[in-house]
Amino acid sequence: MVEVTRTSVAVVTGAASGIGRQCCRQLLDDGWQVFALDVSASALGEIDAELQSGDRLRLLPCDVRDADNVASVFSEIAQQAPFVDALICSAGILRTGPLMDMAIEDFDQLFAVNTRGAWLCTKAALPLLRQAASSQMPSRVVMLGSIAAIRPKIGGGAYAASKAALSRLVRVMAVELAQDNILVNAVAPGTVDTPMIASALAKPGKTYKPSGRSPLGRVAEPADVVAVIRFLLQPASNYVTGTWIPVDGGTSAAFVASGAPTGG
Repeated sequence: MVEVTRTSVAVVTGAASGIGRQCCRQLLDDGWQVFALDVSASALGEIDAELQSGDRLRLLPCDVRDADNVASVFSEIAQQAPFVDALICSAGILRTGPLMDMAIEDFDQLFAVNTRGAWLCTKAALPLLRQAASSQMPSRVVMLGSIAAIRPKIGGGAYAASKAALSRLVRVMAVELAQDNILVNAVAPGTVDTPMIASALAKPGKTYKPSGRSPLGRVAEPADVVAVIRFLLQPASNYVTGTWIPVDGGTSAAFVASGAPTGG
């Protein structure tokens, strides 16, 4: 369990679905106060009904592409909480297809959400993260990367590029914010059983292919990824910053083609 001596405060973007939703669930179970941000107000309403955590869960619609909206939302958070212990940037989108055939708008949207959005949220959260941070208990920023940053999938080239850019941001932020006692890390999942991936695979004539499988022989669940995020929020990770942690069942270590045995 994550030990808390006071009520710790987390902000989770992309909170209404997939990994972000599971992250909110786990944080609430661990006793945190959670500000759940998502572009879909209706989807936020669904998690409110599901999690039923009373006043420890605050729901705030937020479009991470919009700098003014992000600034306004974090201003509202500051009125309700004097500090933020952890920012989890889980908002992300997937656009698929051959890179050279991709619409300019789709390419721009990938970077606007997956890369620039994470930067905007960290920038807006910084005063609150500084308020919570100390050398004994740093504040945390955890980004949702992807193993695609180092092993792109067919039809997912632009998505991979947006996550590769995010990996560089993580390293630069970790170095620049170390003096403020703020740790910046990323988890890099492989294929995870989320609505985003299900939607990509269900499209007629899809070009996105989850080529092969992990050595562990299964797709990750959101809880597999959240378990690593949880570690990055614990005192045991106080000396961990600037890391990009694969949570991919060994995919980045040894690719296993579809139908191939995983061991004997």
